[in-house]
Amino acid sequence: MSNPSIYREQALKLLPWICTRCAREFPASRLRELTVHHKDGDHDHNPTDGSNWELLCIYCHENEHARVTDARAGGEVKPPPVTQATHKALGALGDLLKNRKKT
Repeated sequence: MSNPSIYREQALKLLPWICTRCAREFPASRLRELTVHHKDGDHDHNPTDGSNWELLCIYCHENEHARVTDARAGGEVKPPPVTQATHKALGALGDLLKNRKKT
């Protein structure tokens, strides 16, 4: 089953219509934005149980293939460092409320 339209049809029957990376849900009217990604990268490996497929939105699918391309080119593929936010958007709200004139 190496025909993309055949394994796409099968994947859409087997798997929930949710991007496995960003968890965005897709209604039937927007399924064209959901793609089948082969987990092992082999487009000819299409077991009928769907074990080599995952559904990705077009944006996450593009990102996944860009990461593989970057890795093959010798670039490091690692997530950006996680930093903790230090800004407190409502930090002064208590003071503002205390100083507010009562009407």
